[in-house]
Amino acid sequence: MRYSKGIANESEYGVVSWGTRRSILEGPSLILAAERTHRKDPFDNFKYYTGGWNISDQHYFYSVAFSGAPLFVIAAIWFVGFGLSLLLLCLCCCCCQHRYYGYSRTAYALSLIFLTLFTIATIIGCVVLYTGQGKFHTSTSNTLDYVVWQANTTVESLGSVLDYLEAAKHIRVDQLFLPPDVQNNINKVETDINTAATTLEHEARRNQKDIQSVLNSVRLALIIIAAVMLLLALLGFLFSVLGLQFFVYILVMIGWILVAGTFILCGVFLVLHNVMGDTCVAMDEWVQNPTAHTALDDILPCMDNATAQETLSESKEVIFQLAAIVNQIITNVSNNNVPPPPPPPFARPPLYYNQSGPLVPVLCNPYNPDKSGRKCAAGEVDFSNATQVWKNYECQVSKNNTCITVGRLTPDMYTQMTNAVNVSYGLYHYSPFLISLLDCSFVRETFTAISDDHCPDLRQYSKWIYIGLAMVSAAVMLSLVFWVLYERERRHRKYTKLAKAAAAEDSFQLKRP
Repeated sequence: MRYSKGIANESEYGVVSWGTRRSILEGPSLILAAERTHRKDPFDNFKYYTGGWNISDQHYFYSVAFSGAPLFVIAAIWFVGFGLSLLLLCLCCCCCQHRYYGYSRTAYALSLIFLTLFTIATIIGCVVLYTGQGKFHTSTSNTLDYVVWQANTTVESLGSVLDYLEAAKHIRVDQLFLPPDVQNNINKVETDINTAATTLEHEARRNQKDIQSVLNSVRLALIIIAAVMLLLALLGFLFSVLGLQFFVYILVMIGWILVAGTFILCGVFLVLHNVMGDTCVAMDEWVQNPTAHTALDDILPCMDNATAQETLSESKEVIFQLAAIVNQIITNVSNNNVPPPPPPPFARPPLYYNQSGPLVPVLCNPYNPDKSGRKCAAGEVDFSNATQVWKNYECQVSKNNTCITVGRLTPDMYTQMTNAVNVSYGLYHYSPFLISLLDCSFVRETFTAISDDHCPDLRQYSKWIYIGLAMVSAAVMLSLVFWVLYERERRHRKYTKLAKAAAAEDSFQLKRP
């Protein structure tokens, strides 16, 4: 970052005043995605849920889970209805003996055509499901990685601020240090920053670990479902065409259970798709109306307002004090034209080291005593060029640390002043970052990026998954029916041909003399 001689104040960073920020951050709590989450809650007498997006509220999950109820009902109807049909079919086969079979070419052809079509639909559904789960897993992992990266970046920046504050406690220019009360405040701020950074990092990593574990399990389940259903459809088609009645009925029993489970999984992913959409809408609304505490704190919490304010205030205090110390040495020592000492045995004046030449320019202090921003006066040097300018005022010294060339800064003084400027510059460089913690803009930027760059893919690919599951479930469900119908028609066709052949043989035998 480049700084002009006019040091920037808070308004130059594009932020509102502290009073305005405070009124925003401590305003009334915001109900996120209220309109989208207006769903019936089956555990609250089917009243409409009004709490908005909140993954900590069990009634939110009850209401969003109810959105998958149609698919759960279909699964139940299928399981019970087809189960009863299988039972009746078994009873008919055991109790009723059919001696004659009818055969229809149209029924035979149609059953084969529909069986082929539903098998193809199953294959397409499995492809959509497999592709969707792969892209969904990648998109979700990228989103989680981005959230953790943002949290880690914030933690690293807080660590840099801590390093600069710790270094400031040990800065010495000539015989001057930071005041004891400022050093004590630094110790307190360091403790608070460590706590806030640990909390932020822990929450981000915990969420990533929990969500990633669930995603890995879901991905494995979807891959297995896609493979099993595809294999089931192909084997069912093959066994039906080959007339392997026993194996067809075994696959029907297996498929009966799998179809019910797949419909349930489809409902689960419809719920997940709705949760994903709710979350993206909630992020959009939070970005437009940022508040200090919302349900989104469970994903990426804002830094504690008091800690952020205290850290920013202490950083300003350290910068102000270090600049004041440097300028005090420049004014009272380096630029002080102390007369040469009298000949021995008289002692050398305490501030004399044979300083001479042009006066050293003072350092621009970016803050007034009340820590409001100030602009550099003419002749002052700022943090970006102070060390280069002061290098021109450094002299060479003798063994007793007295200048033997023209100059007003000894090498030790120049090094100490450079250290003070570097620490001050570092803290000032992180002022915009600390302000972003204060108004929680780093969380706003994270949610904005997720909403713009990640949410479209998450919505699309979660939709692919539940569409693929629905296709596979429906196609295999209908395939089960046509396995039985086609196998029955094939068997009837076979017996009809055998009966006709036998009748023709008998007729031929009767006609023989």
